[in-house]
Amino acid sequence: MRIGELAKISGLAPSRIRFYEASGLIKSVERKANGYRDYAPDTEWVLQIITGAQAAGFSLEEIRQLMPMNANGWQHDELLDGLKQKVGEIEILQQRLAQNKAQLLLVIKGIEAKPEGMACADNAQMLLHRLRDEAGASGRGDAVAAKGKSARQVSKA
Repeated sequence: MRIGELAKISGLAPSRIRFYEASGLIKSVERKANGYRDYAPDTEWVLQIITGAQAAGFSLEEIRQLMPMNANGWQHDELLDGLKQKVGEIEILQQRLAQNKAQLLLVIKGIEAKPEGMACADNAQMLLHRLRDEAGASGRGDAVAAKGKSARQVSKA
C-alpha cells in the first residue's frame, strides 16, 4: 500500500509516517522503480500501536525499546515490565494531578469567599499563608510553592 493510502487509513500525515520509518519504529520499505514506497498491510496495525502508546504516555524511545520490528520478536517479559512501569508512572501522575486539583479548588474557594472590603492582595496573602500551613502539615511544600505563584498571579487580577 502506498503512503497516501496508509495516511488516509491511519489518519496520520505522510510526513509522520516517514518520520516513524526514519526513526526505526516501522519497517523501512523499498521504493519501487517509480519512487513510491509500498508498505505492508500490517503497517497500519503497527501505526495504531505506536499512536496508542504515545497517547498512553510512552515516549518514542520507550516504544522503540518495547516494540519489535517483526511479529516474532516480541519479548514477553520486557514488554510486560515496560507496561507495568508505565501504569505506575500514570498512577503517580494521577496522584499529583489530584493534589493540584485540590489546591486549585482551595484557591478558587478562597477567592470566591474573599471578605467584603478586603483587598485582593490581602486575600491572596491570606490564601498563601493557608496553603503554606496546610502544606507544612501534609509535607507538600513543593506543590505549595507552585500554588503560591498562582495566588500571586490571582492577586494581580
